[in-house]
Amino acid sequence: MTPGIRPLVAGNWKMNGTSASLNELRMIGNGFMSGLDAETEALVCVPATLLHQAAEILSRTPVRAGGEDCHPKESGAYTGEISAEMLKDAGASHVIVGHSERREQCGDDDAIVNAKASAAWRAGLVAIICIGETRAEREAGATLDILSRQLDGSVPASATGANTIIAYEPVWAIGTGLTPTAADVAEAHAHIRGKLIALLGDAAARMRILYGGSVKPTNA
Repeated sequence: MTPGIRPLVAGNWKMNGTSASLNELRMIGNGFMSGLDAETEALVCVPATLLHQAAEILSRTPVRAGGEDCHPKESGAYTGEISAEMLKDAGASHVIVGHSERREQCGDDDAIVNAKASAAWRAGLVAIICIGETRAEREAGATLDILSRQLDGSVPASATGANTIIAYEPVWAIGTGLTPTAADVAEAHAHIRGKLIALLGDAAARMRILYGGSVKPTNA
């Protein structure tokens, strides 16, 4: 943890949960009321169908509600899509963009992720920009090059520590049960920090960098 930067613990429900799951969300929020110190921020990103109710439930706790993705446009003929403004209106404070599943399954490239981050800011949301390497890229020794390329393309030039969070999620660790070592994560985070400072200057000094990928109580 970097001194002077407020820690953030974030969860992503993905395509899981119905209204019956809101009781679990109440338990999460209430649990954080007694176990979360004032210096730590907590966030749960939920499906859009649950966001309004989730935000209402969590408004009485220290935990915030976020969206799992947004469209780069504010409105239009984009059937089935969700705009950042819609997420904000439903009670979101943050939104994930560039998750590896979106990159792989939906074709979200760096340019699209960049545009989604900008859309999030326009709506008053904090963008959580996800980056990370595949197993093949890792085994080829290309991890740091991949991270640099994704940061170059995915992070808008006006990113700051107030409007942007970077989430390092090695693709090979998501849903596989595999986890990198603490040294692996530290190396990646140091590289990301250095690259952000090179791209953004002082604006990146206080930007939060998260780790995500097969995190459980036994390995957290």
